[in-house]
Amino acid sequence: MKTILKILGIIIVLVLLYAVFAMLAFSKDYHFERSVVINAPKEKVWEHVGSTKAFNTWNPFAKMDKNIVITYSGTSGEVGDSYTWKGNKDVGEGVQTVTAIVPNEKMTSDLHFIQPFDGKAVANFILTPEGNGTKVTWTMDNELNTMMKLMKPMMDSQMGKTFDEGLGELKKLSEK
Repeated sequence: MKTILKILGIIIVLVLLYAVFAMLAFSKDYHFERSVVINAPKEKVWEHVGSTKAFNTWNPFAKMDKNIVITYSGTSGEVGDSYTWKGNKDVGEGVQTVTAIVPNEKMTSDLHFIQPFDGKAVANFILTPEGNGTKVTWTMDNELNTMMKLMKPMMDSQMGKTFDEGLGELKKLSEK
């Protein structure tokens, strides 16, 4: 019994040490990005990233809930183009609004997450020529609260899988 209590004590101390480390060492500024090279001209790739409707044809986050409700507003492919989403616990609820566009090169949008956690982020799609194709870089920047700092390694892992899945779908669509 003493051995089990010692092991539990060590585990608790390690968890507390990690929590203190994460709060002090991890920056509140969070940047995540993934890239893929697509064998298609940037104009063709832009057809799939240049508006919120186009994005949602391959958006991996929206695909986490087959019953997600998406409502669009604004003019598709222009600043102010936006959509709201409401889904299950994996998808949550929020709004994404396009704030800047350089056609065939870059789209920037603000995200407001409402559920399960309130938060804000900025996302970018950046298209650059790469050989005979197009390099697409998908970025997301936001600020982490204390709880999110603790979860940063798990967030990195999940974001990596989800961004990679989405960029893989974008590549398939663009290379058709």
